[in-house]
Amino acid sequence: MSDYKFLDPFTFANGATVRNRIVMPPMTERSAFEDGVVSNDEIEYYRKRAGGVGIEITGCANVSELGKGFEGELAVNKDQDVAQLARLASAIKSRGAKAILQIFDAGRMTNSAILRGEQPVSASAVKALRPDSETPRELSEEEVEEVIKDFGSATKRAINAGFDGVEIHGANTYLIQQFFSPHSNRRRDQWGGTLDQRMNFPVGVVEEVRRVVNKYAPATFIVGYRISPEEIENPGIRIADTLALIPSLIESGIDYLHVSLNQVWQTSANDKTDSQPLIEKIQKVVDHKVPMIVVGQITKPAEAEKVIADGFEFAAMGQELIREPNWVQKVIAGDEDAIRYELSPSDLEELGITTPLWEFLNQGFSKTIHITSA
Repeated sequence: MSDYKFLDPFTFANGATVRNRIVMPPMTERSAFEDGVVSNDEIEYYRKRAGGVGIEITGCANVSELGKGFEGELAVNKDQDVAQLARLASAIKSRGAKAILQIFDAGRMTNSAILRGEQPVSASAVKALRPDSETPRELSEEEVEEVIKDFGSATKRAINAGFDGVEIHGANTYLIQQFFSPHSNRRRDQWGGTLDQRMNFPVGVVEEVRRVVNKYAPATFIVGYRISPEEIENPGIRIADTLALIPSLIESGIDYLHVSLNQVWQTSANDKTDSQPLIEKIQKVVDHKVPMIVVGQITKPAEAEKVIADGFEFAAMGQELIREPNWVQKVIAGDEDAIRYELSPSDLEELGITTPLWEFLNQGFSKTIHITSA
């Protein structure tokens, strides 16, 4: 058996223990039913990838009907969702991985067609700088409070479904990030304006989730938070803003911080003179108060090992686990030469890749996921 440090177990401060430091991060797979109910295809897809990793995080599940961002997305906004979500949690846990449900609200990153005629909502009535984006409606103060409660209700459903934790999706330009961003948040009430006021929504969500977890979940239930360090919009989130937010998230009760990046060691997109990787800047502020999950084109054992050797607690693999569900098992068996680093169209059924997921991968990921011509 290999002596890689990423195969060592890890115990969270709340007592939850995971068998190794490899994480399957949340990834879009577009395979739920139209109403967001988990499909049998999805359950099998996650089951196939739960046999080796320490933690498996689902794709995002919307906490409200107006929070839906795309077709085929999971939902956790209705009590009726719990039964199938319970089957998903059970499938993941049956193979030894911790089952984490990612919860989110798309905010302005959706459209009226997906929302069946409803106008998207956000912190302010500011369009995203994306093709075909729509101008959202600004949420009232009462609606902001309701959305925060929606995250709490979704967390209770995740607890009832048997998940080991939830990951709050505060990244990738979705609603929580929209409230933190000076580009999408032009409010002048308690939910916007100064940097401190723009922190109120993300911190409020964490506090509500933690309140529900403390009341209804076992002590070992995990609360994670995913964050994007920067935006390229001007005005937009800069790394200094993120470094100011993180201590408040930790104080509010998160159990881990998941940093969303395209490349794990990437540097600032806004300051080309700064050569220090963003995750190192964040690591200095986190200072091991909570574990960090880092991600971004980690594919080979040596790359995952470097992450752990550099003091990060978890290495997340996204696209590599799509094409190689048995990555951890092959490393443990000393069979690294058998690890797949390309995705062949002839392997889709074996890998549990549905037609919607295959189409999504071909739309924008054919190069990074290394699709062969066979």
